[in-house]
Amino acid sequence: MTEVEFTIREAIPDDATEILQALKIIGSETPFLVMDEKGMGMTSAEMSENLANLYESVNNVLMLALADGKVIGTASVKASSKKRMEHIGEIGISILKDYWGFGLGSLMMEELIEWAKESKVIRRLELTVQHRNQRAVHVYEKIGFQTEAIMARGAKTDEGELLDVHLMSLMID
Repeated sequence: MTEVEFTIREAIPDDATEILQALKIIGSETPFLVMDEKGMGMTSAEMSENLANLYESVNNVLMLALADGKVIGTASVKASSKKRMEHIGEIGISILKDYWGFGLGSLMMEELIEWAKESKVIRRLELTVQHRNQRAVHVYEKIGFQTEAIMARGAKTDEGELLDVHLMSLMID
């Protein structure tokens, strides 16, 4: 396997168009995401505004993985602005298929965990992952996430097959 050099940094509004293009490709490459080949379903202007708001947020972040200056993946923590829920961050990680197997998912997850610790707001990270995506489940367990529940019929395929989903969490303390 060839060694690939990655850069991980926080997204800025100027990244909007490239992020949307990458997410469309990612959505078409894997059945493990909620997103499909339509991507995020927003315009570059909407994404740019969204990124500006995220950049100012203390409990939300979107990080980018880059290889040769090109967006190859995203990692996010999404949290509520409501005071009683602001400490819970939902994680999402998406990586172009060409970059699977290089440890990038783990690296991005570690960056999100470090960001959460530094935020002083996020105290719980959670994610959902399809049971059939055992590779991801294993990565999350290795990092310290625990399965809290298996949600029967928590997702479905394009063909209508109902799938079990793990609800996993990591406490930030």
